[in-house]
Amino acid sequence: MTDRALSVVRAGALTTVQDQGRAGHAHLGVPRSGALDAPAAALANRLVGNPADAAVLETTLNGCALRPRSAVTVAVTGAPCPVTVDRRPAPWGAPVRVPAGALLDIGPARAGVRSYMAVAGGVAVEPVLGSRSTDLLSGLGPPPLANGMVLPLGHLDGVHARVDVVPHPGPPSELVLGVTPGPRDDWFTASALRTLTTGTYRVSSASNRIGLRTEGPSLERAVSGELPSEGMVLGAVQVPPDGRPVVFLADHPTTGGYPVIAVVRATDLPAAAQAVPGTPVRFMVVRRR
Repeated sequence: MTDRALSVVRAGALTTVQDQGRAGHAHLGVPRSGALDAPAAALANRLVGNPADAAVLETTLNGCALRPRSAVTVAVTGAPCPVTVDRRPAPWGAPVRVPAGALLDIGPARAGVRSYMAVAGGVAVEPVLGSRSTDLLSGLGPPPLANGMVLPLGHLDGVHARVDVVPHPGPPSELVLGVTPGPRDDWFTASALRTLTTGTYRVSSASNRIGLRTEGPSLERAVSGELPSEGMVLGAVQVPPDGRPVVFLADHPTTGGYPVIAVVRATDLPAAAQAVPGTPVRFMVVRRR
């Protein structure tokens, strides 16, 4: 077996392999998937000399621990967290050299939810439909990490960056989501649209890679009944029967029957990946049809 590999010592609460996702397959019922905080994943890749589409590890809340079979260069970005190599502190947000057999520990997030670990050469699990991403909804791609799993690594192609600091936004204290109303805003009362943009919402602990669920006032429907299933896009704000908005994230279903009151602009979605439960959420109209 090749020595270009990582052994999983501690898998963490939920650690998955992610890249830029498998776009272009929604007509087959396949979600896009991919890193929820795409800028953080791209930064980690850049720090170790990988192309932007190389596969990385996305951790959730409490990190993970890995042991390389050969010396590797890694970088951790996203949610700030302690990084150690054989229990010695190592920098977050910068390239780190990890000797063969050493224990790389990515600790719990100090703020935010998801950290990203890139390794020079990328995680080289077998791609499915052109992507190495784990899709929790459809089950495509590699399974979430488990203790004892071995992850193959790709060949080294680039030179890692040499930097002292990197610009990267911190996790939000308030999540402000710019939205475009529609396509089914006419299924809601005028007061519901006002409530969406003036009401006090918070991130629910039931949120996951499929959607960011909210707690707060219900949105009143003007049209009863349900829609035939129709296409859903990344960032769609779907309103289920309880009336509380759900923002669809990377592993969202490609179709749905609950009405979509608005769509979040793509540039605001990375912050949604880092919003911890209880974070205030504010919806702001940025463009009307």
